[in-house]
Order: sequence, then C-alpha cells, then structure tokens
Amino acid sequence: MKVTKAEFVKSSTRVHQKPEDRLPEFAFIGRSNVGKSSLINMLCANNKLAKTSQTPGKTQLVNHFRINDKWYLVDLPGYGYAKLGGKAREELQAVIWDYILHSEELVMLFVLLDSRHDMQKIDLAFMARLGEEGIPFGIIFTKGDKQGPNVLAAQVEKNCARILEDWEELPPCFVSSAQTGAGKEEILGYIGEVLETL
Repeated sequence: MKVTKAEFVKSSTRVHQKPEDRLPEFAFIGRSNVGKSSLINMLCANNKLAKTSQTPGKTQLVNHFRINDKWYLVDLPGYGYAKLGGKAREELQAVIWDYILHSEELVMLFVLLDSRHDMQKIDLAFMARLGEEGIPFGIIFTKGDKQGPNVLAAQVEKNCARILEDWEELPPCFVSSAQTGAGKEEILGYIGEVLETL
C-alpha cells in the first residue's frame, strides 16, 4: 500500500471527541522518545505531519490523521513519561486508555520499542494489559539504523524471546528506521492486508 494522501484531522482527549467519519483506525504508541513521530512521518512520506521534538512527552493528545481517505493513523501520547507530575501522568493515562478501550474503530495498536535496548518492565506491563483487555497489537522496533545488522538482529531476537516468556506466540513484529525508510513497505503492506479483511 502506498500513502498518497495524509492529512491531520483533529486532536482529542476523549473518544467521543474524535472524527465523526468512522474509518478503521491503526494506532501507534510507545514510551516517550521512541521515535514515534518520526516513524509516522516516514510512513506517510511527510516530514511535517506529526510534530517531532527532542523533548520527550510532547504528544499529550490523541491525534487523528486521515490516510488515503480510507483509514486513520492515530498518534497516541507516550506511556511512562517520568517527568510529568503524578496528576498530569494520571490524566495522560486516562486519555490513552479511554481511547484504547472505547474506540470501536480501533483495528490494531502498534507498540513501538527502541531496537537498541532491552524491553522495560513498563513495556511488558503495558502489553500484558493489552492482552487482558483483548486489544490486538503488533510491535515495531524503531531506530533500526543506529547499530550494525548483527547487533540489531541479536537485540531484536532477545526482546522477542522475552515476549515469548509471557505469550504463546509473537504478535506481528517489524523493524523500522525513520532515517532509511526500513520497514515502511512491510508495515504499510500489513495494514493494507488487514484493511482488505474488514
């Protein structure tokens, strides 16, 4: 699938505020500074679509981008942003889970993980809750250009093995790089295949 049209439609903090044209939604989430905005811009071939920042935790709203007038790419706030105060962090969690649990159009949630690092407890706990709630999800390992192919493959394999300690089978997994475009065809191709089944 090729993205020929990508436009920002609106931001919201609650599901009832989201766009009224009920198109299938594929949402993206990860810890702060995992490269989510850069990945979204790479997938849509538009470097100005999602706002990138050197400061973690910038995304604090649910942002809907209409793609090819057929589906929504949904940019969610990052989970586990430590610098937010307790009340602000709770509110951000409420924004995230209100969308995940109550958006009837959500087809799949992509959880982004930095390919250079071991998974953290917060990543595992987040995926565990997705499992408990029956939310379909895939994994995208970001920043795949930051280390050599052998080191990258070993780290991804290590993280996948850790996931299999808790899960009977791996969810769909992709390795991406916003810099090189790696993973773009695979991720969009997968979304296209899922859309054809709806």
